[in-house]
Amino acid sequence: MRNIGTHDLAALLLIAASVSTGFSTLAAVAEAQDVSGERLFQQRCSACHTLQSHQNGFGPHLAGVIGRTAGSIETARYSDALRNSGIVWDRGALEAFLAAPSEVVPGTRMTVSIPDPAQRAAIISYLENQ
Repeated sequence: MRNIGTHDLAALLLIAASVSTGFSTLAAVAEAQDVSGERLFQQRCSACHTLQSHQNGFGPHLAGVIGRTAGSIETARYSDALRNSGIVWDRGALEAFLAAPSEVVPGTRMTVSIPDPAQRAAIISYLENQ
């Protein structure tokens, strides 16, 4: 048996609320399991990154990040470690990096990790569509 995570707890609470208020249990589960990549990007990433290709924040813009070589935007500030990493951003590379940036690229300036796999997947899916 697995531990109940935050996502599971939210689903259970919505189910309980739906039963007591007459809403559809299936709708409550779907709502609880819908992790918004856009919302998570705004909450977790937008302080340092933008999605506008002509504008960098503290970190590089992430417009078109899928398929791009790490450290390749000339106008962005990168650590030497990331600039020389040779990483090409795809789903797998982003998954690993967002889970533990300093383990994947020791010396990176990125200090924020996304420990929740569902949140990482939602953010990556959102980035894939930008």
